[in-house]
Amino acid sequence: MATAKHNTVLHVADVHMRFGGLHALADIDLEIEEGKIHAIIGPNGAGKSTLLNVCVGRLAPTSGAVVFDGQVITGMKPHEINQIGVARVFQTPEIFSDLSVMENVMAPAFAKRDGAFRLNFMKNVGQEKEIRQEAEHFIEDVGMTAELETPAGSLSRGDKRRLELAMCLIQHPRLLLLDEPTAGMSRHDTNTTIELLKKIKARGMTKVIIEHDMHVVFSLADKISVLAQGRIIAEGDPETVRNDPEVKKAYLGGAQE
Repeated sequence: MATAKHNTVLHVADVHMRFGGLHALADIDLEIEEGKIHAIIGPNGAGKSTLLNVCVGRLAPTSGAVVFDGQVITGMKPHEINQIGVARVFQTPEIFSDLSVMENVMAPAFAKRDGAFRLNFMKNVGQEKEIRQEAEHFIEDVGMTAELETPAGSLSRGDKRRLELAMCLIQHPRLLLLDEPTAGMSRHDTNTTIELLKKIKARGMTKVIIEHDMHVVFSLADKISVLAQGRIIAEGDPETVRNDPEVKKAYLGGAQE
């Protein structure tokens, strides 16, 4: 396994992922630098979501390893990876539809503190006031103060995405993985989300973004990796990637997601 640079938070080292005869990921070697926004782009079926699922323990790679903050996390369960500082915003928001916005944001804070999620978490009054105040802060951060007591299931898709982001932020992750964070949003909501992610970046949080909207990618990314047919075909700063002929052929100039 290749040695990662000292400022690397996440190292995907020589990862292969096979599903029967399908080689979904091949020779993936990816280093995510601390404090940076690293975007992963590519056409449908390129392997982007598969790669994220490998990183968070939902899939075990056929070979290779994932290293977070110097620790091999391959083989760990998703909740264990979450507990050590990796949070993920899913392509389809994973929220508690019957709970209020406030309760949704408090839930992962209790789980982080207690080391496990418990259905009766709202009955735990030990630090409820402190956690509630922190939840209010992050709800304000994502612009949803007016929806504090709103049932999460009644929110718009864009608000559900922002809610899930607040649920991640209250965990104080070292690494935040976002799977198409602006999918289904209007341009106004997309631009609002871009500004929010820039604000979070200013605090030093490392982020990996899978995104099909090039406006989002080029507005946020410090570095971009381009996947095509399970392989990284280009990598570099936005301007380098924008002008790469292989990228134009495989993605930017072809059918987009």
